[in-house]
Amino acid sequence: MSAPTDKDSPKASNFLRQIIERDLSQGTYAQRHWAGRPGDAATHQSGPLDPARIRTRFPPEPNGYLHVGHAKSICLNFGLARDYGGVCHMRFDDTNPEKEEQEYVDAILDAVHWLGFSWDAHGTSHLYQASDYFDFMYRAAEYLIGAGLAYVDEQTPEEMRASRGDFARPGTDSPFRDRSPEENLQRFREMRAGKLPDGAAVLRARIDMASPNINMRDPALYRIKHAQHHNTGSRWCIYPMYTFAHPIEDALENITHSLCTLEFEDQRPFYDWLLDRLREGGLINAPQPRQYEFARLNLTYVLTSKRKLKQLVDEGHVQGWDDPRMPTIVGLRRRGYTPESLQLFSERIGVTKANGWIDFSTLEIALRDDLDPKAARAMAVLDPVQLVIDNWDEAFGLGHLEPCTAPVHPHQPERGQRSFVFGKELWIERGDFEEVPPKGYNRLYPGSRVRLKYGYVVECVGADKDERGEVVAVHARVFPETKSGTPGSDSVKAKGVITWVSAADAVPAQVRLYERLFSVPQPDTGERDFLEELNPDSLKVVAAQVEPSLAQARADDKFQFERHGYFVADRKDHAPGSLVFNRATGLKDTFAR
Repeated sequence: MSAPTDKDSPKASNFLRQIIERDLSQGTYAQRHWAGRPGDAATHQSGPLDPARIRTRFPPEPNGYLHVGHAKSICLNFGLARDYGGVCHMRFDDTNPEKEEQEYVDAILDAVHWLGFSWDAHGTSHLYQASDYFDFMYRAAEYLIGAGLAYVDEQTPEEMRASRGDFARPGTDSPFRDRSPEENLQRFREMRAGKLPDGAAVLRARIDMASPNINMRDPALYRIKHAQHHNTGSRWCIYPMYTFAHPIEDALENITHSLCTLEFEDQRPFYDWLLDRLREGGLINAPQPRQYEFARLNLTYVLTSKRKLKQLVDEGHVQGWDDPRMPTIVGLRRRGYTPESLQLFSERIGVTKANGWIDFSTLEIALRDDLDPKAARAMAVLDPVQLVIDNWDEAFGLGHLEPCTAPVHPHQPERGQRSFVFGKELWIERGDFEEVPPKGYNRLYPGSRVRLKYGYVVECVGADKDERGEVVAVHARVFPETKSGTPGSDSVKAKGVITWVSAADAVPAQVRLYERLFSVPQPDTGERDFLEELNPDSLKVVAAQVEPSLAQARADDKFQFERHGYFVADRKDHAPGSLVFNRATGLKDTFAR
């Protein structure tokens, strides 16, 4: 696993760290054995003491692309294992054959690796999938049936729903609840043999239909589903429910701390009930895993529902899962986010037990803090208008091009200089000229003097307009003795500094200016259709002129465009001779509130 983003900084304590530190100090798992692979109690007891001080897991279902909320979970689970001498397992919870695809499996593995983490430890790959445990899960189900702790229920789904009760009314027993273990076992084996159609029966735990926790009212353990599974093919026609599979997966993998988001808090009693019963039966290793819940990530201006993100993709509201406006990890990566920035973000927001909202600017600040010391600088003009230096030929000679240089990074001289030329015709930002300047405007207007950064001081003398009254060229005169870095650079005072590129060596580029995908801080609250909350200005594409150093940019290279923000060469569309840059974030938060 990668080193921490701030490796020399102490990690802020939180309730999960306190739990882990307590368990380590008390030796809770110190005597537990590990067979080198997942297994039942007998398998693990045949192995040596577990070399991992703790074991965590990241267990996504491969039914979509991971998003920024998953990035927090990845950093949390892998990060805690790293910090406490443990191992984090990469596990696919692939118990639903109808929604899972190999495309998602591959994308998830790539995302975790890109974020800087590995599931290899102690010479072993800890990459697992729940479907590999189907045989044990079936064995566990038969054990529960034989112990009188599970039964086959053949009520209709509607009947089961009605008999479950609600928060004010206890549930009622199924008419099939008191079948003998032998009858239940026979019927369950018939389910497995494919003799019953989908929906005809389910296996339920036999706990307490009057429990105040509805999740303990005989929850379903297995359902019938005649469907092809991406890993097991057509071998199975019954599949375990997630609430049954998840604790078993943790137990087989020797997980110590099973970290879930708060929506699983009500499921913890069943998690413990099931593992207690399997431990009593000698099926799983001891001590067993424990589940702990933390608040999920709620990020303003972001939607993290997989179903609704898929809708955005399928209906063409965005240009794929990796659209840079998407909160998916592939989208953030294409936008210009770095693994280090997402690790830093996760560290800063911390872990709590209370739900709350994190402002999107917190994510952008982490990116700026990561890129500021890394990103090479460059000048780019995103809304170009021509600047003509009227006295250039008189001052320097016809057609002269003056070499100029600027540091690749202002605080890292060892990275060298970038080179470009200054000539009679330049490109400047259209917003850097005003015929009638507003109060406090310190750029170009008739009579004003500004410094063209790394070049000369010029004085504006006017502008040309077309028949619509739009400015097509700005005119200025240069002060030849004022070149930056020369003894005369301060001989003429200028109130403002603007960036520019020369018409002689500038390179055309497509620049995509991304904003937040939604226009409201908390989209999809149910007050209106979430599609109505999409930001119509989330993407603007401009034809820019950029300095010549950017012609050498490679896909995924990141830059600070001076005055504009941080940009990345698009990892799909950027190519030599066809430059495409995405804005990752501005130099400061300017999103309209």
